[in-house]
Amino acid sequence: MTRVKPVAFLGDSLARLREFPQQARRAAGYQLDRVLRGLDPDDWKPMQAIGASVREIRVKDRSGAFRVIYLATLAEAVYVLHVFRKSSQRTPKAEIELAAARLRNVTRR
Repeated sequence: MTRVKPVAFLGDSLARLREFPQQARRAAGYQLDRVLRGLDPDDWKPMQAIGASVREIRVKDRSGAFRVIYLATLAEAVYVLHVFRKSSQRTPKAEIELAAARLRNVTRR
């Protein structure tokens, strides 16, 4: 049996996830469950601009594009650093800076 890590939502990440439309929320939850079980999400990319080993789950549905930025390499939990609706081709600098600040808080512990 695969060991499942706990998930830790930082800041307003859980509240933001709950604001996603139902289909996007379900898809993000399913992909997060894959991560908790030690698997890769179906659609992801590394987020080196935020930090080493930080990844972004990419969810697309009829209502738009959604992102879940997380760190899964620490033993104690999968840390969801930031969750947001993507509104442009490039990830806005403010979204990257917020995730990076939350990452610094996690790695200081």
